[in-house]
Amino acid sequence: MISFCIFQPLEKRLKKLKEVIVVKNGDSSGSDSSPQGYDEEDSSRNSTDIDNQSLYVDAEEEEELWRKMAFAQESIKVTVEDSQSNDHKQIEDCDHSFICKDDIGEVCRVCGLIKKPIESMIEVVFNKQKRSRRTYMREKENGETSRDFSGIQSSHTNILGEKMFIHPWHDQEMRPHQTEGFRFLCNNLAADEPGGCILAHAPGSGKTFLLISFLQSFMAMDPQARPLVVLPKGIIESWKREFTLWEVEKIPLLDFYSVKAESRKQQLKVLGQWIKERSILFLGYQQFTRIICDDNFEAASEDCKLILLEKPTLLILDEGHTSRNKETYMLSSLARVKTRRKVVLTGTLFQNNVEEVFNILDLVRPKFLKRPGTREIVSRIMSKAEIPRGKQVNQSSSSIEGTFFAAVELTLQRSTNFSAKASLIKDLREMTRNILHYHKADFSGLLPGLSEFTVMLNLSSIQRDEVKGLRKMELFKQISLGAALYIHPKLKSFLEENPSNGEKGFSDNNTTVMKLDKMLKKINVRDGVKMKFFLNLLALCESTGEKLLVFSQYIVPIKTLERLMSSMKGWRLGKEMFTITGDSSNEQREWSMERFNNSLEAKVFFGSIKACGEGISLVGASRVLILDVHLNPSVTQQAVARAYRPGQKRKVYAYKLVAADSPEEENYETCTRKEMMSKMWFEWNVGSGREDFGFRAIDADHSGDAFLETTKMKEDIKCLYTKVN
Repeated sequence: MISFCIFQPLEKRLKKLKEVIVVKNGDSSGSDSSPQGYDEEDSSRNSTDIDNQSLYVDAEEEEELWRKMAFAQESIKVTVEDSQSNDHKQIEDCDHSFICKDDIGEVCRVCGLIKKPIESMIEVVFNKQKRSRRTYMREKENGETSRDFSGIQSSHTNILGEKMFIHPWHDQEMRPHQTEGFRFLCNNLAADEPGGCILAHAPGSGKTFLLISFLQSFMAMDPQARPLVVLPKGIIESWKREFTLWEVEKIPLLDFYSVKAESRKQQLKVLGQWIKERSILFLGYQQFTRIICDDNFEAASEDCKLILLEKPTLLILDEGHTSRNKETYMLSSLARVKTRRKVVLTGTLFQNNVEEVFNILDLVRPKFLKRPGTREIVSRIMSKAEIPRGKQVNQSSSSIEGTFFAAVELTLQRSTNFSAKASLIKDLREMTRNILHYHKADFSGLLPGLSEFTVMLNLSSIQRDEVKGLRKMELFKQISLGAALYIHPKLKSFLEENPSNGEKGFSDNNTTVMKLDKMLKKINVRDGVKMKFFLNLLALCESTGEKLLVFSQYIVPIKTLERLMSSMKGWRLGKEMFTITGDSSNEQREWSMERFNNSLEAKVFFGSIKACGEGISLVGASRVLILDVHLNPSVTQQAVARAYRPGQKRKVYAYKLVAADSPEEENYETCTRKEMMSKMWFEWNVGSGREDFGFRAIDADHSGDAFLETTKMKEDIKCLYTKVN
């Protein structure tokens, strides 16, 4: 714990340092327009006698002393690697010299490339191009698209068998769970009777690399393969960049967006190119759904629809939980794709309820609950699960399924019968063991660590008065206005006076910004508990040289804090501050990530929580602040994973703020139950004899976080929880 008790020893050492080094005076003054209640007065202490320590201190120790000194000063005055070498040893161009080995097959004795596995009669060659992988830029495809695609045959039958293997270069880079995942994909997608599957690996665990490796082996075995990757539009470029990094042969990567194919005729041209030549097609979820649901019966529209439904030989759904809702056109459109080879990639499989998980299972394995082997397990579960009151099982299929989902959920959430709960978990895992591969986040030994805290904050008296009115509102208005109120009560008033700036986003025009700036100059920070927490946290981050991520599900809170820092400190977007929202272009996202992670001037990153999912890496930050409670806990998990992922060099601390004694606390309890169901189903060690997961209350003074142990960070905390790992 760093507190006042360490201040004097630090001061003595630093005073001695000043006698032997030239110290540059840093200008830490802020703007004169600080809001009321945020007093940045300097704390000064009388020096004690100089100790007899050595005058000779190396630069590294000097820097560490200054950092500790800055933190000690900030913690008192605040009032409101070894990095893993990932150089990916480049495979040099090789003039292959193949020899025959009895235990392997036909293999290059120089680079180890396997040309023909010993057990397979199918010749597989990865054709490495004579070019540098690091300097390679994909050439523009100039081939004309033909409307005559009827003769192109899709290989929906199995020609792969069990003979696929990992390329030697990829194999030496894979971690054990990825090697296991590769074999899992082969067992499902390359079996005699191929079928779909779910790869549920934690965010940051290398799902994209694993699928890229599998894709290249899959396409080497089947020259007629036509993979279709459907994913959020915003991460297409991340996939392409990763593919280029790990490619062992040139495979064209096609999409509509890079060539601005907006009309159906333009899109048909791209689709024609895809089915005519060996390539991979990337398509956003919304674009795919619009094409399949297009009721325009023109030839181009019908041809686009036919190609997407008939021609893919492998369908990959990244962020596959996106298509979990049974009532949406998206799920029904994806279900219509003919191929049986469908793989869902997700870092957060369980989103809201049990039914959504089975909707995804049904997508990759149609009529999943009615399949042989599954029906028996369903009957077994129903015989011992708690049936909700009012749920009567009749003979209709939808009624049986609905009762099953409700019974599983009730047993997981409410049952006090340990053995019944443990038995149900075993049955669920048995039911999905062959088509669901789960890997939880395990970066031990790879990353410095993660500490997650749920911080219950006591509201100010003004905020408590305003909360009474929230309870009379319908749920979503209650949540959106509450998110503003818990930041600061003046922000709720601002939203009510400017309703167009609510859930639909913040109108970033001069008039609105001027109104917001005017409001911020008059506020008392102490009236807004979350605003105060943010300012204190950011000040401590500055003192230790750390960067901060700030997430909210709404635009107004993050825009408000951005304008506050602009007013108080003169910070600018693109220099000290960065942001990503749903309106950010791919180019803006890439630029903001790169600059924030690498710039020494960068201080804080504001993100719309739904816009910062997979594909966003913000490892430059080591502190993560979640401003509000999202009803889907997996969204919050994804936000934390933007910083806690490979490439992170510091320990990560995440703070999830909750307004105590408010509707937000009730929403937090709902989210906690959802998160517990997910952990029970997929991570619980049933054999341990105890439910060893969840959250536990801790004292801030024993949190293990020097920031939370400072006096002013603690003053508004009602209670503090941390995850039990």
